[in-house]
Amino acid sequence: MKFENILAEVNGFGRFQIRTMFLLVFARMTLPFHFLLNNLITAIPGHHCDISALDDTHGAFTNVSVAQKLKATIPAREDGHPSSCEMFAEVQYNFLLNFTNVSNSATVPCPNGWVYDKTTFQSTLATEWDLVCDNIRLNKAIVTIFFTGVTLGSVVFGYLSDRFGRKKMLLLSYIVSTTFGFASAYSNHFAAFAVMRFFTGCGLAGISIITIVLCVEWVDIKHRTLMTVLMSLDWSLGVMILPLIGHFVTDWRGLIIATTSPLFVAMICWWWVPESARWLLSNGKVHSAHYYLSMCTKVNHREEFMAKIKPEVLTNVVLVEDENRKYSYVDLVRTPRMRRLTLFTGVVWFGLASSYYGISLNIEGFGVNIHLTQFIYGVIEIPSKLMVLVAVERVGRRFCQSGTLSLTGLCIFINMFIPKGEVRTALGALGKMFSEGAFTCVFLFTTELYPTVLRQNGLGYCSFLARTGVAVAPMILLLEEFWVHFPSIIFCVLGFIAGTLAAFLPETRNTRLPETIEDVEQNRYCFNVIEVCAATEAILKVTIKSLY
Repeated sequence: MKFENILAEVNGFGRFQIRTMFLLVFARMTLPFHFLLNNLITAIPGHHCDISALDDTHGAFTNVSVAQKLKATIPAREDGHPSSCEMFAEVQYNFLLNFTNVSNSATVPCPNGWVYDKTTFQSTLATEWDLVCDNIRLNKAIVTIFFTGVTLGSVVFGYLSDRFGRKKMLLLSYIVSTTFGFASAYSNHFAAFAVMRFFTGCGLAGISIITIVLCVEWVDIKHRTLMTVLMSLDWSLGVMILPLIGHFVTDWRGLIIATTSPLFVAMICWWWVPESARWLLSNGKVHSAHYYLSMCTKVNHREEFMAKIKPEVLTNVVLVEDENRKYSYVDLVRTPRMRRLTLFTGVVWFGLASSYYGISLNIEGFGVNIHLTQFIYGVIEIPSKLMVLVAVERVGRRFCQSGTLSLTGLCIFINMFIPKGEVRTALGALGKMFSEGAFTCVFLFTTELYPTVLRQNGLGYCSFLARTGVAVAPMILLLEEFWVHFPSIIFCVLGFIAGTLAAFLPETRNTRLPETIEDVEQNRYCFNVIEVCAATEAILKVTIKSLY
């Protein structure tokens, strides 16, 4: 008897599985809160040099309007607004009479700091520590620091959860995320804040990879896709709620506190979260697995089946290669097919995450209100997940993955030739829809590809490369200083490369989860050009129908 047969008998998608999913909702909603929070807390509001000191030294300013003061002290940009980072070396008194601002006078950097527009944000990191003008790269760096923490956390929690269990490490990730999340809100120095955000990212990485694996390992073959898509909806919900929170909480410290608070509820819910019975059996913990399976049958009203299954019977459900063996990341590359799988999935995750966050972290680049754009990005994710729900069952995992990645790259490419405005935002949202569909698919696909004994290690490795891509994304965006289309070309190429390699991964639709490395090595993969073309055509048909 296989574990899939037991799940089918105890109802592999009953009240127990649905309850487990809902117990993880509050934890998973904090992921988009924090992953996209950087768009809000690192935003740079409109600003210009502080000229208040001139009121005391220039008597001519006594009865002059603010607009005239700005004209006389700060050069105007091409759009007519005051320059952000420089002012005239000498006050241009002639502008007090002639209301124009055209001068060849020398300028100097702002000597007394800046005045910020507080219409949208009461305070951000930029206003707190003056991270503007020459220091603007520090503002981008905090995004890289956060996702570097996520990268490290993916590796650490991926290994630890395969070694010590999903549930224990989930609690540890809750504690780390909550502790350092709140600590970052009370940081008084930029360096301390950066350190706190780094470790917050570490903890959140554990929540990201453990929750999805824990749920998938409790669901039968028939409902794996549905469970993954339903779980991904909490991400979309979080993306839509975040701009609403940001609209009312305009102080960056209060915003961090508001987005971290749901983890308290998550820690309370953790008590009722089950350990993975599949992992327990793979590690020879038969009695513990029997306990959780009995709990599942009780909630799903299938007690009569479990009465026939004794702990001794479960010993033969999963054939463990070596009960005393401790698996590590090295096992991902020991054997030929595992090496191939590790290489391909790693590139897919890196390319996907880079292009996804290349769009998500550039919401100011569309020329529309930042909160509105963020909300649109959340709404557009709903049809993308419904599209994936249909596509993965009709055309399979690998071609759904390949198609959504390629279409993401295509949207980024076309957007290079469209000026800022509603059309650019709409096409950006379409690219976001395809990239979110690719992300929904890749979590399902990856958990089905790796064996139980290495599933968290595999997902941790993939998440490591993904977060490396995310950490690099802000740096890629800075390349627009050299050529405005440079970042878009890089994200586009990465999307197409990842989409191409995804087509070479093995199909996992309607197959049982592999339990051991031997299961992966004995699998036979095939690749057919005609099959690729047919699947691509099917993906396009599903996409067109979803748009209408």
